[in-house]
Amino acid sequence: MTKELMAKGRFDGPVLMSSRWVIGHLDGRHRIFEDGEVVFDRDRILFVGHRYPGEVAHRISYGDAIISPGFIDLDALSDLDTTILAFDNQPSWRKGRIWPKTYMDRGPYEMYTPEELVFQKRYAFAQLIRNGITTALPIASLFYREWGETEHEFDGAAEIAESFGLRVYLGPAYRTGNTFVHDDGRIDFFIDEERGLANFRDAVRFAERIDGRADGLVRAMLAPDRIETCTPELLRRSAEVAKDLDIPIRLHCCQSKLEYDRVVSAHGMSPPEWLESLGFLSERVLLPHGTYVSGSSRIERAGRDLEIIKDSGATIVHCPLVSARHGSTLESFGRYKKKGLRIGMGTDTWPPDMIHNMQIGMMLARVMDASVEAVRSEDYFDAATLGGADALRRPDLGRLIPGAKADIIVVDLSHDRIGQVIDPIQTLMLSGSGRDVSTVVIDGRFVMMDGEVPGFDPAAAHAQAKAQFDRLISLYPERTLNHPPVEEIFSSSYQRVRSTA
Repeated sequence: MTKELMAKGRFDGPVLMSSRWVIGHLDGRHRIFEDGEVVFDRDRILFVGHRYPGEVAHRISYGDAIISPGFIDLDALSDLDTTILAFDNQPSWRKGRIWPKTYMDRGPYEMYTPEELVFQKRYAFAQLIRNGITTALPIASLFYREWGETEHEFDGAAEIAESFGLRVYLGPAYRTGNTFVHDDGRIDFFIDEERGLANFRDAVRFAERIDGRADGLVRAMLAPDRIETCTPELLRRSAEVAKDLDIPIRLHCCQSKLEYDRVVSAHGMSPPEWLESLGFLSERVLLPHGTYVSGSSRIERAGRDLEIIKDSGATIVHCPLVSARHGSTLESFGRYKKKGLRIGMGTDTWPPDMIHNMQIGMMLARVMDASVEAVRSEDYFDAATLGGADALRRPDLGRLIPGAKADIIVVDLSHDRIGQVIDPIQTLMLSGSGRDVSTVVIDGRFVMMDGEVPGFDPAAAHAQAKAQFDRLISLYPERTLNHPPVEEIFSSSYQRVRSTA
């Protein structure tokens, strides 16, 4: 059976999957079907429940496992990891995370070749599948780029997504500005609107070319980079095109004090107020990360930031793992939820483990509200499935219900490290991991079975990723303030003792 699936990905005729726990959907809510069944044919769910009355071509029993809708990652890592570069190496402006003026004046350049950039997508997309992510909106760092992302690499991304069977929304990131640091440590902004608008036009052309490719598996989105690196004209035009093409648009917003202060200083308004004044906000808009808003402990300024976002229908993309690594979080998930804000989930870091991401989010939410009752397991599971589907305006995603897309994952609970189970989702939030995802079905195609992604050699890919990353590290002094040697940029946890042989 496994060889047959690995060869073509699909069975002919209806497939029945069964397990101890099935997370189905009924009357607008997820439901747990004990000893349940899911039946799909081609790309659509036919049945969820018990004792399917029809004929099926194939039956697969997964035993002590969860059959679940796949996760939707609205800010999905499509890069080699860059979090490690800054994790214990601060301040970021001194450690190469902001260009020094000397590097910018010399002329920034691409630190990866076009082939390496395409490889990164291949490497990252396989990791998303392996972690149970069935719909992804890729994100990559622009720190080591010449300016924005390119059509070439995203043509490659579309081909890779189609070959793997990953459901994606693609769009190269573009910007009209960039931060840089002076020799004395002052952070400033460089604007090149003409260049940014040219990149924007390329992104629009790409969106028009690829939207709906691979029988709808590959869709388009717009990805202006960060609010502080965008001019008003770029944001206005982006919003107009997103409306005309009816596609998602993602803008990193309210994610740092530098960003918030820059927007207030330049425009006399908070980031959400400024976006509202530009007519940018709508139900198509995705806003990672939403951690710096008026009324929070990080921003003294009074305002209506959350109300503006809520009233517009935009979605906050919650990325708790990467936010926590940088010392911030929502204040809080429970508060945002009670206000009626739309919340989806993103990983935006390595590993792209949505289960771990939800676990960290739950812990942070309970700490921020000083209450174990602040959030429950299902709140985060909903955000990672239904929240993402609603953000994309896709009622056929994020749920196992007749008529929905057959985007299904299997999470193995049979091993001794998982612990005890009184509720499968609660156990997932306590001791589960992306490594427990054993099987992934996207659009009715088995894209991973028994942990194996066809056409992806993890060992070979890991070796190539390491070689590329090591080369990037060797170039880091060129784009770091005062150009120190590598060993001064990246600290060691303990003194290293090397062999003298």
